[in-house]
Amino acid sequence: MATILTKKGEERTAFWVLALPAVLIYLFVMAFPTLVTIWLSLTNYTSGQLFSADTKMDLVWFKHYTRMFGDEYFWMALQNNFAIVAISVLGQIPLGFILAYVLYRKLVVFTGFWQTILYIPVIISTIVVGILWQTIFSPIAGPITAMMRQFIPGWENNLMNDPNLAMFPVLFVLLWMYTGTYLIIFLANLQRIDASIIEAARIDGANEFQVLRRIILPALSGVIVTSAILAISGSLKSFDLIFAMTSGGPAHRTSVLALYMYDNAFRGAPDYGLANAISTFMVVLSFALIAITQWVERKFGGKEE
Repeated sequence: MATILTKKGEERTAFWVLALPAVLIYLFVMAFPTLVTIWLSLTNYTSGQLFSADTKMDLVWFKHYTRMFGDEYFWMALQNNFAIVAISVLGQIPLGFILAYVLYRKLVVFTGFWQTILYIPVIISTIVVGILWQTIFSPIAGPITAMMRQFIPGWENNLMNDPNLAMFPVLFVLLWMYTGTYLIIFLANLQRIDASIIEAARIDGANEFQVLRRIILPALSGVIVTSAILAISGSLKSFDLIFAMTSGGPAHRTSVLALYMYDNAFRGAPDYGLANAISTFMVVLSFALIAITQWVERKFGGKEE
């Protein structure tokens, strides 16, 4: 008995020795800043040393949240974020899967070449991509403008200047840039599926669509959910590409929550309380969307083997 107790004590000690550094790092890097963010969103803090007795900081409770929900620019930013979530979940993931499936089933030649070409946008700096596409969509000297004027003399390119159209180029670039990420994720997991199962199904008379629906999609249900979570979290923190392409213009029509938060924190008179309220809302919204995604997967998804 003493030997068993000693062994359990040693295992418990080893567990804490190995786990404690990671737990402390998590608390310091993630949990503590999150709690500070929530706290600041309930105060009127604007400047000064954060934990100094001389810094004026009074509780205003939910005043900043009320201001946030009453600001039309917040709703514009939220609408744009939902558009990015939609193009990510309903555009990047399906397109990435289709391209991965085509390469996996070798329905095209030179699969290695196409895999490289499709993944290249992911490894390019986001700021460089933003400036590149800003130049391409330029209404004055951009390639699109020059090409269209070859066919329609005097054609005016209003894509980046029209408040009702400016978000479409951003969504297109996001689709072009990040589809390669999901291509690689799906391709790697498709290669884990036992090829003999697919061949057996084909011998039994299953066509390509039936193999896809009955074997491949159920086997990848967990990967699809993981991809959706990555897409949602990435969509809600979109900042650098939009900052480089449009800076939120024209008239805030391409602003997103992260850019809206940045504007309130660092442009003009700082409003850290409102900025932290926006940040807290983004975290809550992210958790809510991820929970919905996991519920949908449990309700309708298949089971990975």
